[in-house]
Amino acid sequence: MIDASIPLTIVEWEEWGNPNEEKYHQYMMEYSPINNVKKDATYPACLLTGGLHDPRVQYWEPTKHAAELRHQKSAASGPTCVKIDMAAGHFSASDRYKYLKELSFDYAFLLDQLGIADAQVQGKE
Repeated sequence: MIDASIPLTIVEWEEWGNPNEEKYHQYMMEYSPINNVKKDATYPACLLTGGLHDPRVQYWEPTKHAAELRHQKSAASGPTCVKIDMAAGHFSASDRYKYLKELSFDYAFLLDQLGIADAQVQGKE
């Protein structure tokens, strides 16, 4: 957000403040996820997703965050997984079937982390 030449940056300053000013820069750093990863902290399982064609959140941002988490977290932390969709933009899939496929992937990750991914359907063997 510091680089005014990046599209959509300056219009964000109205909402968030200009990070070239110290008070706004410090405020942003306080809630910046990648800058607040703590050494040896225990983090839950994380599924970080992104899209190659996302103009708002570049694909390397969730990747960098995952690398930082993996480097700093304790051994007791959950896994940190990254999934970059090479055909998606900011809102992931625009095709409804692909959207449902993406959503099912998210739910599968969640169910796996809850330990119920392999649970049998009630009433069936």
